[in-house]
Amino acid sequence: MSYRVSIAIDAPLERVWSVLTDIERWPQSTASITSLERLDHGPFQRGSQARIKQPKIPPVVWTVTDFEPLRQFTWSTVAAGVTTTAGHVLVTGPGAGVTVTLSIERTGLLAPVMDLLFGGLTRQYVNMEIQGLKRVCEASSAVAAA
Repeated sequence: MSYRVSIAIDAPLERVWSVLTDIERWPQSTASITSLERLDHGPFQRGSQARIKQPKIPPVVWTVTDFEPLRQFTWSTVAAGVTTTAGHVLVTGPGAGVTVTLSIERTGLLAPVMDLLFGGLTRQYVNMEIQGLKRVCEASSAVAAA
């Protein structure tokens, strides 16, 4: 399974990046995440880890594997022989806004089985997460402009 969704956010790049990488607050912006616990301290960066609990899915630990400040981060998790990789990419423009793309991909011997069991739910959760990111960024951007 490979799924990708993009959305335009009317907020400055720095604000979108700040909200996106403040992962401990993600449960406040989307019902797709029940809880999120950072497993390390300090700045969010390559090697950072978090345990995420989502409705109808067992908790998993995600590890940041690629990180470019103000541009993108990728993290992955491995469970039952399946590697799941999630990308978070920011591109400026048009105008003062930012286009955010979230992607998720499963690989491994049992990936087709996981896709049958969780593919629809995964797509639903990614859509909820990108909508929540847009809502939080644009609301906080409007407050800052007022």
